[in-house]
Amino acid sequence: MQRFVQLALDFLGGPTPEPLRPAPTPPVVAVAASPALPMSQVFQPAAWHHPRANRMLRLGACDVAYEFKRGKRRTIGLSVSTDGLSVSAPRWTPVGEVEALLHDKSAWVLEKLQHARARAGEMEQARIRWADGVEFDYLGERIRLVLDPAHTFKQVGAVFQPATPATGLATLHLGLARSALEPQIRDAAQAWLMKQAKALFTQRLDHFAPQLGVRYSKLRLSSAGTRWGSASADGSIRLNWRLIHLKLDMIDYVVVHELSHLHHMDHSPQFWDVVASVMPDHAQRRRALRQAAVPLDV
Repeated sequence: MQRFVQLALDFLGGPTPEPLRPAPTPPVVAVAASPALPMSQVFQPAAWHHPRANRMLRLGACDVAYEFKRGKRRTIGLSVSTDGLSVSAPRWTPVGEVEALLHDKSAWVLEKLQHARARAGEMEQARIRWADGVEFDYLGERIRLVLDPAHTFKQVGAVFQPATPATGLATLHLGLARSALEPQIRDAAQAWLMKQAKALFTQRLDHFAPQLGVRYSKLRLSSAGTRWGSASADGSIRLNWRLIHLKLDMIDYVVVHELSHLHHMDHSPQFWDVVASVMPDHAQRRRALRQAAVPLDV
């Protein structure tokens, strides 16, 4: 029986965390920054409180209330998101040992908490309030939404009009009444964006697959809030439709990343060699992707 294998590219992940020294026990300590980006939590600089906090610790000048979990694992794991700090530990690890590690890595934890707070602010600014005249990014360029119930559409529901000297911005005309509610406007705009995403992603996959010497079996759009894309050993590719907000060079990076997994289902040096064979500047594109603020509630 063929084992199902899937590799995923995290959505809006932060910078790679610094390597950690092993705690006395367990022998290895793993630290990862979570890409989860809920936008309801607003932190105070001197108090960080996870909504599921069950322990409190003073780190430097800050009170950090964190979520503490035990489970079947061999290492202590620290995860920071805009919810706050989560700590996972093996069942046999003493609490004192966990807290000693947190004190040892307090600078890292506080830096990541501050980064998560700033990131949440960026995501809040990127949120789209769907209404007539709202502007948002499409392929890295600003586009204005126009509710146009009188427009004679050749296509059902929406028409894209490129920018002109008179308008200054490209426009997306939706065949909705100006009294339409926000959910109606959002759903109509999302349907158009997803249609464009499917067509563009297919074109980019077909462009890069022969260069990489691979064949993908199918493309599916994803609405995941935690990853840009994933590749499975059966050749299927999933890409987050929200990539359509970004510039083409970032979209192409995700496409090449996922297609390269059809050679290597890992992130080994050999995998990155495959990526670099068609995209020598992949590191710069990855950095730009990590910094991109994409509206999650489109």
